[in-house]
Formats: sequence, structure tokens, C-alpha cells
Amino acid sequence: MPKHQGGLGKPIAFRLTPADREAYLAKVAESGLTQSEFFRQAVLTNKTKVIARPKASVDRKRMLQIFAKTSNNINQIAHRANSDHLQGKLSEATYDQLLYQLQIIARYLKTSLNHAD
Repeated sequence: MPKHQGGLGKPIAFRLTPADREAYLAKVAESGLTQSEFFRQAVLTNKTKVIARPKASVDRKRMLQIFAKTSNNINQIAHRANSDHLQGKLSEATYDQLLYQLQIIARYLKTSLNHAD
């Protein structure tokens, strides 16, 4: 590949599963290029096929917003309940019931999010 005018800029990073990483590195090795050269050649010369995810509907976007806010609140409630339980301010039965209710809410939110579109 030709030298880049003005040098290269900032790096781009991405994560892969262990299996995908192995496959990626095998392809890089077969190409005889560096990882950066391989990535630039594959992406910038359009030697990849990108299938865009469908845009989220208004319902799904709203559910994601509600899910994010609610999950934060659930985490705060669970943290407080655990702290109170450890300090002896919350009975074992109440603690168990609260955790059970939080799990039900979490399952409901996940199910609702999966059915938003």
C-alpha cells in the first residue's frame, strides 16, 4: 500500500469474541499485511459487505429510554436493600421478597423490549 500523505491519524479500536479474533488474525496472516493495512484495505476499498441494522422504531427507542432509566433505579434499589440487609435494617424475608420483585421487573422490561418492534 502507498504511504499516506501527512502520516496516519488516530487509531480505531474494536472488540471481537475470541473466535472472531482468531479468524480475523488468520486472515491478516494470510494476507501478508499488517493488521492496520489489512483493515484499511478491506474497509476503505469496500472489500467488505456491510449489512446495516434496521433503524429502531419510535416504540423501541422509547422502550430503550425507559429501560435505561428503570435499570438505573433498579440498581439503586438493589444496592440500598443489600446495604440495609448487611447492616441488619432489613429482614431476610423482606430482602428475599424485594430481590424477587426486582427480578420480575427486570424480566418484564427485557420481554417488553424484545417485543417493541
